[in-house]
Amino acid sequence: MKVLKNMEIVFTVAAALACSAAFVSVMQPQAPASASAALSAPAASSTGEYMPVVVISAKRMTPAEKKQSLIDERKQSLVAINESKA
Repeated sequence: MKVLKNMEIVFTVAAALACSAAFVSVMQPQAPASASAALSAPAASSTGEYMPVVVISAKRMTPAEKKQSLIDERKQSLVAINESKA
């Protein structure tokens, strides 16, 4: 019964332990990456940190292409609805 009376203290101690464990785990040095991962990693910047690079090789659809795409999508959805009813 004394535990129920001191639940605030029990919670505070548990929270303090969890926070200190999280802090200690963040401060641990990271394990070195495997050789294959190091070879496939992007090039390092001048600060030594890796920066991911995203290359987008798409172009915008013309209004005619967009209209045809919507028509095709509607046809496919109607076919799927009719198949689910059957």
